[in-house]
Amino acid sequence: MKKRNSLLYMMMIVIGLSLLTVTAGLCAEPYEEAFKKAYPQIPFDSMRPTPVNGLYEVSKGGDIIYFFEEKGLLFVGEIIDGTGKNLTEDRKSEMLVANVKKMPLDKAIKIGNGKQTVIEFTDPDCPYCRRAASYFESRKDLTRYVFFFPLPSHKDAENKIKYVFCSSDRAKAYEEAMKGKLDTQKYKVCKKQEAADLLNAHKQIGVQIGVSGTPMFIINGKDLVMGANFPAIEAALRTDDQKQGSSEQKTGAPEKKPAEPEKKATEGK
Repeated sequence: MKKRNSLLYMMMIVIGLSLLTVTAGLCAEPYEEAFKKAYPQIPFDSMRPTPVNGLYEVSKGGDIIYFFEEKGLLFVGEIIDGTGKNLTEDRKSEMLVANVKKMPLDKAIKIGNGKQTVIEFTDPDCPYCRRAASYFESRKDLTRYVFFFPLPSHKDAENKIKYVFCSSDRAKAYEEAMKGKLDTQKYKVCKKQEAADLLNAHKQIGVQIGVSGTPMFIINGKDLVMGANFPAIEAALRTDDQKQGSSEQKTGAPEKKPAEPEKKATEGK
C-alpha cells in the first residue's frame, strides 16, 4: 500500500513539473525565444519592445543591450529621440529605482531617523562624495542608508571602508572617513573577515542595481540623482517638504522652510 502511495505521489510530482514547463513555454514571448535561440550564452532578466519596431530591450541587472529580432543582431549603445532625450539612460534610472525595493538595507550604515530617506552609494576618497556627505550632515530630517562602492582608482578606499565596518560606531567612523580624518593613514587597518565580506556585499549590491559611479543617491525611493548635484538633490527633498508643509498647513501647523541649495554645485562621478 505504501509503495502504491509513493508511486502515485511521484507521478503527481512529474505531472506538476511537466505542467510548469509547458506553462513557462507558453508565457515566453516569441522575441524572448528568438533571443535565447540566437544567443543562448547571454543571460538576461527581462526583455521588452522599444519605440523602434522590431528592436527589443534586453536587460540584466542595470545593463541594457538591444536585440534586432529580424536579423538576429545585438546593438550596444543608447537610443536618443528627436528632442535629445536619452531613452536608454531614462530606462536605466527607472530600473535602478525599481531595484531599490530589493535592496538589503540592513547591510547599510544607517544615519539619522528623519522622515525622508536617502540611499547613498559613496567612496570615502571621492571628493564629490565628501562634499555631498557634508551637505547631508546639515539635514536633520533624513534617514540615510549608506553603501560603499569604492572606485578602483582610489587605492586606500577599501582599507578606510574596512576601518568603518570594524568600528563600534560605524556612523561616527563614516563621518571621520568622509571628513578626511583617515587620510593620514595613521589608522589601524582592519583584517577581520566579516569586514571584507560586508565590503564585498556592498560592492555586489551596487553592481546588481547598476551603480556606475559615485556619489549616487536615491531619494525617498523614487528620485535618482547622479553626482553631487545639489540643486537636483534639493529639488527632490523640497518636493516632499512641500507635501509635508501642505499637510501641516491644513492642520494649522507652521510650514517649514526647506534648506537653500548650495551655490555653484559641481556634479561628480
